[in-house]
Amino acid sequence: MEDKWDNFKSLFQRNNNSSSSPPPSSSPPSSPKLIPQLSPLANSVLSSCSKILETSPQELQHAFDSELPMAVKELLTYARNLLEFSSFKALRKLFSSPHYLNDKHFRRLTFDIMLAWEAPSVHSDQENPSFSKDESGDEDEEGSLFYSTSTSMALQVDDNKTVGLEAFSRIAPVCIPIADIITVHNLFDALTATSARRLHFLVYDKYIRFLYKVIKNSKNVLANSVATLQLAEDEIVLDVDGTIPTLPVLQHIGISAWPGRLTLTNYALYFESLGVGVYEKAVRYDLGTDLKQVIKPDLTGPLGARLFDKAVMFKSTSVAEPVYFEFPEFKANMRRDYWLDISLEILRVHKFIRKYYLKEAQKSEVLARAILGIFRYRAVREAFKFFPSHYKTLLTFNLAEALPRGDIILETLSNSLTNLTAVSSTVDTRRQVAVSPASAIALSCLGFKSNIIYEETTFTGDIRVGEVNPLELAVKKSLLDTGKAQAAQASVDQVKVEGIDTNVAVMKELLFPVIESANRLQLLASWKDFYKSTTFLLLVCYMIVRGWIQYLVPSMFLFIATVMLWRRHFRRGGSLEAFRVTPPPNRNAVEQLLTLQEAITQFESLVQAGNIVLLKIRALLLAILPQATEKVAQLLVLLAAVLAFVPPKYIFLVVFVECYTREMPLRKESSDRWVRRIREWWIRIPAAPVQLIKHDDCKKRK
Repeated sequence: MEDKWDNFKSLFQRNNNSSSSPPPSSSPPSSPKLIPQLSPLANSVLSSCSKILETSPQELQHAFDSELPMAVKELLTYARNLLEFSSFKALRKLFSSPHYLNDKHFRRLTFDIMLAWEAPSVHSDQENPSFSKDESGDEDEEGSLFYSTSTSMALQVDDNKTVGLEAFSRIAPVCIPIADIITVHNLFDALTATSARRLHFLVYDKYIRFLYKVIKNSKNVLANSVATLQLAEDEIVLDVDGTIPTLPVLQHIGISAWPGRLTLTNYALYFESLGVGVYEKAVRYDLGTDLKQVIKPDLTGPLGARLFDKAVMFKSTSVAEPVYFEFPEFKANMRRDYWLDISLEILRVHKFIRKYYLKEAQKSEVLARAILGIFRYRAVREAFKFFPSHYKTLLTFNLAEALPRGDIILETLSNSLTNLTAVSSTVDTRRQVAVSPASAIALSCLGFKSNIIYEETTFTGDIRVGEVNPLELAVKKSLLDTGKAQAAQASVDQVKVEGIDTNVAVMKELLFPVIESANRLQLLASWKDFYKSTTFLLLVCYMIVRGWIQYLVPSMFLFIATVMLWRRHFRRGGSLEAFRVTPPPNRNAVEQLLTLQEAITQFESLVQAGNIVLLKIRALLLAILPQATEKVAQLLVLLAAVLAFVPPKYIFLVVFVECYTREMPLRKESSDRWVRRIREWWIRIPAAPVQLIKHDDCKKRK
């Protein structure tokens, strides 16, 4: 593989040397024919691809015209699809080398393909947002090797050019280690966080260099860990922590804690406790089999004290009690969050495998996706030295867990694996139905051992020429919903207010119509205005008898829907006026604490009252007071007979008249007397006994 890569480089080097020497005066320099439909930049990229494929641009165009269906050769998309066809073929040929990520000319080529993809046609707009010379630097002074041609048509792409999201999300996933079709949008956001959503080559180049470094380090660690950890044949080390004395990893079990080295593979977590100068035998915490594993952030500290939010808790049926891995650091908890994310990614990919009953080749493919996702995550984290919380979305299965319609993304992924075969065949570009374990093969090409056997280095990925992958469609729909959810959440964050009194004031204003309606109904039920109360009573009784009351709630819903549609029609997207609330006077910290204490005391009283009610009901059910139990039983029999034989509207009528006329002058004295008798009867009901048992801590303390 390396010899083939060297042959490519020597070919371009000879072209470069020949271009530096002046041609003889007797013979003008030969110039290859341009593709008239393509822009100069796209022609330059096509020329480079033809050299890699050892053919001519015209032959590539002929292959495109003859092999692909008419649907991808429409006039408006012809240039872009021809560019995709040629560049995809060239890139897939270069993937045979395990060191292609380390070659700056490969990185330059892929970036230039993105630039050409944005302006593929001869009629396309060549303007491209750029940064100043000071920003771009002079790192790539000698130029791209793929653009060293002997003709004047060769275009050396300016380092100031930048790439947008659409081009990056289309081209980057073709090189599977660089990006995944599910997380490519989030990767672009991470790489362009400080550059107005335009990707500069220096940032792109740095990311891939660190990606290669991460992959190389992982292979080196794997070679040293196979014997120490007794890894399986297809087990790959994803990361190791705790090797630096100033940044240890502490394992807590019970009240005991000791430092050690933590290793994550694609199947398990391994912890090697540090003895006297050497590491002891590793303890394996399985993530691959279904053991009801739980991984979540947690608090830990010395002697079991829960002080520091810097730990990951692991619990499963294979361990007697939860195990806590603490990642001490001076500021924040970024180490903990990173290890939580990558551990959850491995746990979730195995849950995905079990949920869809994936076979060997399919299992290797999704594991390879998760492994490459963690490598990308590490590369971004190590390259740019900052760790925003949204970086966890670079992990495929973590992202699907958090995204709206994430379950549909995973279902689409499982459907794409249905026809997966372990042996890749030559791509049928006319039908484009061949499916190969592209991620697993890419991982194997990078130098990792794999159970996947394939005959050729040409394989198909998620991106096809002129087609939109179903997985890509599912991701776009999910991102659309995500944008709406984020916008809604931003509005929620803006209206949040602090302080109990202020929040109560806002709630009162929002519930003003409901509160006002309840107050008016209470006023009618108090019989302070006899004529209004009588009119309301007769009106409601008439509605109940005629059976109209059943239409009351549907009428309310219909009225609210009519108001909403009316507002929708006449507002037409106009801005909504702010809801005005008069906050209560400001209180100092001590007054707020007293208010909080009072609210907690009232809540405790409500809970106590609820418990007493439940205990008294228990006493009635168990006949602690036989006479009371007998009366309640007789009442229940009577209610059962009424509910069985009396029409519901008459029951509802009696209940309404009884409740509404309690404050009526003619009934007030007798109603008060009955309420008093019921209260006295309830007070005489004893509560069932309760015995509090102290918690007996029988856990072993190591």
